[in-house]
Amino acid sequence: MADGANLPPDPTPLVGAATDVARLSHASPKPAHERTADEERGAIDWNALAASARFRELLRAKRRFIVPAMVVFICYYFALPVLVGYARPLMERRIIGAVNLGYLFALSQFFMAWMIAALYVRAANRFDKMSREVVEGK
Repeated sequence: MADGANLPPDPTPLVGAATDVARLSHASPKPAHERTADEERGAIDWNALAASARFRELLRAKRRFIVPAMVVFICYYFALPVLVGYARPLMERRIIGAVNLGYLFALSQFFMAWMIAALYVRAANRFDKMSREVVEGK
């Protein structure tokens, strides 16, 4: 009797490791996490999508919100050190007891950040809806 004549074939080439979630044979389909975009059934043509007018409209809408919001916040943020450095008497002016304008301006930056974040959440919901419409081709 030849060595290994009654043994099943070695599955090692088909399985990476005992904990691997790989397919058990080359005939079965690949798991989703192993497929490339070209192998996906019903895959979206991302190049055509990126060239579409709706996608460009989405990018313009995002840019119209993000760029002005960023510019406003950066100017507001850097106004504090500039004003403290160049308009010290103004920033030292007492407003409420020992609290001066500089402290209130610094505190207001938190509220400004929260306000911009809230506005962005609202805008992002609109962007998400537009994104779904672009992908679905509506």
